[in-house]
Amino acid sequence: MRVMGLFSGIGGFERSLASRGMECVGLCEIDDVARAVLHTHFPDVPIKKDVMEIKRLIGIDVVTAGFPCQDLSQAGPRQGISGDRSGLVDEIFRIISASRKKPEWVILENVSYMLKLKKGHAMQHILKQAENLGYKWAYRVLDARCFGLPQRRERVVILLSKSNDPSEVLFPEGNIQSRCDDRVGLVDMKSLYGFYWTEGKRGLGWVKDAVPTIKGGSALGIPSPPAIWRPSTSAFGTPSIQDAERMFGFPANWTSAATKVSSRSGARWKLVGNTICVPMVDWVADQIVSPKGLNANIYALSKQERLPIAAFGSKRHRYGVDVSAWATNQNSPSLSSFLKYEMKPLSLRAASGFYNRALESTAIRFADGFLDSMADYISRQESSALAI
Repeated sequence: MRVMGLFSGIGGFERSLASRGMECVGLCEIDDVARAVLHTHFPDVPIKKDVMEIKRLIGIDVVTAGFPCQDLSQAGPRQGISGDRSGLVDEIFRIISASRKKPEWVILENVSYMLKLKKGHAMQHILKQAENLGYKWAYRVLDARCFGLPQRRERVVILLSKSNDPSEVLFPEGNIQSRCDDRVGLVDMKSLYGFYWTEGKRGLGWVKDAVPTIKGGSALGIPSPPAIWRPSTSAFGTPSIQDAERMFGFPANWTSAATKVSSRSGARWKLVGNTICVPMVDWVADQIVSPKGLNANIYALSKQERLPIAAFGSKRHRYGVDVSAWATNQNSPSLSSFLKYEMKPLSLRAASGFYNRALESTAIRFADGFLDSMADYISRQESSALAI
């Protein structure tokens, strides 16, 4: 099958599909830094700069697109699908509509929050566009941890097909429950814990043996990777960019070509935070190549009903699917065994800022001994600074 990647980022879709024997024949990415990475790993594939310049598709079987999430993200302006960035999803359907032969498969990916924002208006908009072009559809929220990655990253994958049934692709194993326990309470001294050091008053992003969702950084391009706590030594740090790349299923240093274009410290973090988890695409691609069929409880949905985390349908009917965000029986690896590169110690300023916000918070419950451990860490950092 011939693949065209739109909003290609650093090539997560394309890396996965190429490993499944599919041929990437075109890419499109507007960001200069991301294009430098694409040129490095896909040197023989033509890369368009702007999706709005593509008129139609010729001989394409699969279209992939991790379309912009800024307007749909919980951390963004929440303008919804009508926003300037996320609204570019309409360009995908314009291109498909203008093509004489429409691609058999379309694979889209975005933040799961789009199902909650404005009562799921963005998803309703996308499904209507797909139905008007004669596509059957299925979507499912998936947690990256069930694909062997120590990152709690829930994304919604939307699968469209002209002549196949995408429900037979996304729901093959019934309702598998998560094997992770992210409750705040007793601490396992052998485990590592991830959290957002940039928060502390109302949110925490607490997760055991993984990190919370890695983000692209601030609007100013300042990297802000999540923090990691090692309770056995009261150490606090942030993962290296190499381990962050690996947390998405890429080899370490996949984005190193970015440094040829940008000297900003946050350039690579922005690329990584905006990409897709490769093993998640691997799973979807494997099901497309060899579908196992629909194996889950389903129930009828009305077009006005609030959308669940998984569903399928067409212009004629819609069904909800009783499944979780956990799609495989695979265990998520422990964070301590996954990390290969040395963590960067959390700075005194970052640790102190978080600690002071945490002391003021009345909305967050912290794990046993967590704040005491951070106070100890800050004390040791201050002593080291004085010694210097």
